[in-house]
Amino acid sequence: MSQMPQQAAPAKCPSCAEPLESGDLFCGACGYDLSAVPAEPQDHPTLTMGASGVDWPPPEPDSSGPPSAPHLPTDLPGTDSGGKPLPGSPPHGSPGSPPHGSPVSPPQGPPVSPASGVRFDRPPEPDDDYALQAPDPRVAASATETAETTESAETTELPKVCVACRAGRVDDDGYCENCGHAQPRERDHMEQEVGPVAAVSDRGLRHHRNEDAFTVGRTALPDGTPAVLAVVCDGVSSATRPDEASLAASRAASEALLAALPQGTHPQAAMHEAIVVASQAVNALAEEPPTAREHSPHQNAPACTIVASVVTAGLLVVGWVGDSRAYWVPVDRGAPPARLTEDDSWAAQMVAAGLMSEAEAYADERAHAITGWLGADAYELEPHTASFKPDRPGVVVVCTDGLWNYAESAEEMSEVVPADAAVRPLHAARVLVGHALDGGGHDNVTVALLPFPATPQGAGSA
Repeated sequence: MSQMPQQAAPAKCPSCAEPLESGDLFCGACGYDLSAVPAEPQDHPTLTMGASGVDWPPPEPDSSGPPSAPHLPTDLPGTDSGGKPLPGSPPHGSPGSPPHGSPVSPPQGPPVSPASGVRFDRPPEPDDDYALQAPDPRVAASATETAETTESAETTELPKVCVACRAGRVDDDGYCENCGHAQPRERDHMEQEVGPVAAVSDRGLRHHRNEDAFTVGRTALPDGTPAVLAVVCDGVSSATRPDEASLAASRAASEALLAALPQGTHPQAAMHEAIVVASQAVNALAEEPPTAREHSPHQNAPACTIVASVVTAGLLVVGWVGDSRAYWVPVDRGAPPARLTEDDSWAAQMVAAGLMSEAEAYADERAHAITGWLGADAYELEPHTASFKPDRPGVVVVCTDGLWNYAESAEEMSEVVPADAAVRPLHAARVLVGHALDGGGHDNVTVALLPFPATPQGAGSA
């Protein structure tokens, strides 16, 4: 993600991106039929439960509108954001179920209007600017002198030694005075494991900083059953301070989920509210003193995408805005994997409208223009949520496009997820980040793994 986001403006033609006037039926520049693009479905989260206990699946709410239909597995009995059975999801192997790997039909429902703005999140790749990745900070730790405590209880750090040549002194700007190598920063490579859920984030090989962020956590529901969660955010590089946006969103969403779940709030409703809270946290970053705009008049609002998952003993919930994704990979690799989210992107709109095949849409240069994000300049916040009741154990992969660019389909993702990911999530997350780096590492890479079903506290990989 690198280009500056477009500010609030008239809707644009989904074919040529020319501005449109209100009420236009055809694009004046290319003649595109504007009535052909369907409208974004509404997302209606399940109502919260009473705090006295847990009784899933929830009753279906009264809803006159059709449910939304993200890209869903055929063998995973689930419910959409309206609480109804997912369309086109017969049991695996039953008559009428689509062949393994076949695309899901576009949702049948009222037409959706084209998005009123996009962000282009695919930067032109630099030639040699950031060809080298700073070494793993874990190596740096072994080559760094420890601090000594003086008698006055003050701590003094000895000069840092370069993690590359292990001889030069590191200056105040973070570069080696001997070989000139940039030293790894705190967010260049991050790992965390909380019980059975783990995540890894890496700067990649071509970017000068890591604009992704994540949080992982675990809690218990009112009846004592375990619940784990992961939130992954990808800063939009075309926006101001994208690294701050992703960090603020991931922390705010995680805190909201950890507060709501123990109170008995249904995970799908908690997920919806967590995304709203995350959006508010990112919006707050745009609140600057008037003098700040005087010095940087061309800066725009911080922005990021978000994807999150909550896993309990019998329910799997995902929520997202943007093009970060969640995948389902069963432990039994004989069963089909699935992508659980649908991108807020130009390509996804074209496929959903039936105007292009998935291959054609993603081959287009406009494919990765995102139509949804968190930020003060977002046109309208539309959190997407969906819930599932898997009938077998598996693992949920929650990741940014820095990973799925190298394993886009559910089948490709399943092939690179280690077979023991459910019992060694941290190891599996490292393997997946390594897969992206081996593929070129053109973007920041972040992935979190949540085994299903959630296990009691104390379980997890070592």
